[in-house]
Formats: sequence, structure tokens, C-alpha cells
Amino acid sequence: MHDRDCLHRFLFEHYPIRGHIVHLDASWRALLEHRDYPPAIRDTLGEAVAASVLLAATLKFEGTLSLQLQGQGPMHLMLAQCSSELGVRAVARYREAPEGRDLAALSGEGNLTVTLENDDLSQRYQGVVPLSGEGLADCLREYFESSEQLPTRLWLHATEKGASGLLLQRLSDDSVRARTKVDKHDELPEPEEIEDAWRRVQLLGDTLRGEELQTLSDREILRRLFNEDDVRLFESQPVYFRCRCSRERVIGMLRSLGAEEIRSVLAERGEVEVRCDFCNRAYRFDPVDIEQLFATTPAADGSETLH
Repeated sequence: MHDRDCLHRFLFEHYPIRGHIVHLDASWRALLEHRDYPPAIRDTLGEAVAASVLLAATLKFEGTLSLQLQGQGPMHLMLAQCSSELGVRAVARYREAPEGRDLAALSGEGNLTVTLENDDLSQRYQGVVPLSGEGLADCLREYFESSEQLPTRLWLHATEKGASGLLLQRLSDDSVRARTKVDKHDELPEPEEIEDAWRRVQLLGDTLRGEELQTLSDREILRRLFNEDDVRLFESQPVYFRCRCSRERVIGMLRSLGAEEIRSVLAERGEVEVRCDFCNRAYRFDPVDIEQLFATTPAADGSETLH
């Protein structure tokens, strides 16, 4: 379908409400290519990836949005990341295959951390909420309510075939005037009417089944839910799998561990191998590589100094 591996933005012409729909297909398969997760963990990870795209698309920034779940349950760690260009990557860690899909039970009633950081890491925002809901969408709803951000609802669905999501967000009351450039004397919806519309679109969103979210085109979804509203659908933006690992990043990590520790690994194994958690790519360093690595250290100006 033409709506696969893309994000569509839409808005309600007469109300301060906007939305996003995302579908991951080939990008989801690329993310899972080297992984064999149990179904419950795989699907939860897919929901997290879809959610990371939906949330990243609401922001004007250049950087990365991360959703991290951490606890003492069967799935003790999960991380989904989306860049401002909608490149995604994700990984999950688990101790044993869980039986159920309740998120609080999966994580051991851990925490959900939402992190936003720009590319040079000079700015960082982080919010934490307990994983008390049954699903990720419930936890994110609580996160937005507790963080006093714009009221936001998500609907998420993932299987081995793909991951999809729908987001609705309540904007400020004057956003309709700002985007339509109407005169300040023109009539806008009353606050009570706006609140009624916000409640109504959420109830309509609740009627969308997971299979419909995954299989219907975005136009069909909007027609199915909001056929009585004037909704504007914008051009789609591609979503793709992107791992940011590189040999340079690995070298920086090895240097941070120190020469003594790395040389002990080298003596034991004959080489040092670092495998990326996200894409499973292996970076190998032989004795000559290691000696060169610790023969030079980066100087403050970005050059290298010999020792």
C-alpha cells in the first residue's frame, strides 16, 4: 500500500486539533532482521517504535526522541528512538519469554522515560512516568496528563507484519486563528464547543480496531472516523530504519574503557569485537588496531596528539 513506511499529518479545519498516522512495514522488518523476539515483546517494541515516530513528529527540533522502558520484569529494558528526520531504531532486552502482554507485568511495574536531545547533546529534556497502564498508549496518555503538555491520545498496533499508530492532539484555542489568519473579530468556536469536539474525536478514535489501523489506508481511516468533520490531510513523510552506529563511535567507546581493560580482552580472545545492539553489525579490532587506537588520543581542538 502507498501509505506504508510513512507518516501523514492531518488537522481539523474548524477546531484546534491535529493528528498523525504512521505505518512501518519494510522499516519494521529491517529493524527485526537480526532479532527473534517473543510475540509479546516484539509487538510491544513495535508499538513503542510507532509511538516514537508519532511523538517526534509533533516537535520542531533537530535531534532524537527516545522512549525507554525499564524495570525488573521479564522485559527489563526496551528502547525505541526516532530522529527528527523520522529515522527509527529500537532494541529490547528480556530474561524469559512472557506469557501475557500487560505492560506493567512485562516491565515489572517499571518506568517509562521520554527523552528529547538535540544532535550535539547540548540540550536535553527528560520526563518519567510509572508504567501503571495495561498498554503503552495508556502510559503515554498519563505522561501527557502529568507533564502538563498538550492533551494527547495515541492508538497503537503491532504484529510481525508491521507497526502502526494514530495520534490526536489538542492544540491551543487560538491555533485555528493563527493558521487560517482570520480577522480577530471573526467568530471562532466557543471553548465549550472545542471541548465537546475534543471529547468526541477521542471517542471516535476508541472505535478504531487494531486490524483497521494496520490495514486501511490513511484516507480510509480518516473517512471511517471523522467523516462529519472537515479534515485536511497533508503530504506524507517517509519513515525508515536508521542505525547511527559507526566505527568512530565504537572507537570512542573503547577509548573510554581504557587501554588496560581493552588489552586484557585482546589477550584473552585475540581480537576485540563490538556488536551493535540495534543493527547487529560487528566491529572488529585486531592487535594492530588496538595499538593504533591507544597510540593516539583526541586533542581538545579535534586534532590527534601522539604519545
